[in-house]
Amino acid sequence: QVQLVESGGGLVQAGGSLSLSCAASGSFLTIATMGWYRQAPGKQRQLVANITSSGSTNYEDSVKGRFTVSRDNAKNTMYLQMNSLKPEDTGVYSCNARVLSTLRGIRWLEVWGQGTLVTVSS
Repeated sequence: QVQLVESGGGLVQAGGSLSLSCAASGSFLTIATMGWYRQAPGKQRQLVANITSSGSTNYEDSVKGRFTVSRDNAKNTMYLQMNSLKPEDTGVYSCNARVLSTLRGIRWLEVWGQGTLVTVSS
């Protein structure tokens, strides 16, 4: 079994900062791309940022220049530094990872965390 556990959500005023973490644990050999997704109230989940195992990053247009995604492969952990937060950044942030699992054979799995709520007040 492979698990992703997010931490770091909370309530912050507009213009403030928050940092999220996503730690992977379980039976796996390696993690390929990891990503952060956001689901705002009443909207579909959308990609915020992702990062490959080699460190290449991709950002949704509205967060470019404000958010930074990073990862520590030795710790199997991904981070999201969110600065200059806006009310429209509010939502449940979930992490996602493509993991080479060793449970019941070697195979690629797509794994999701449980999500952490970020609320930005105006």
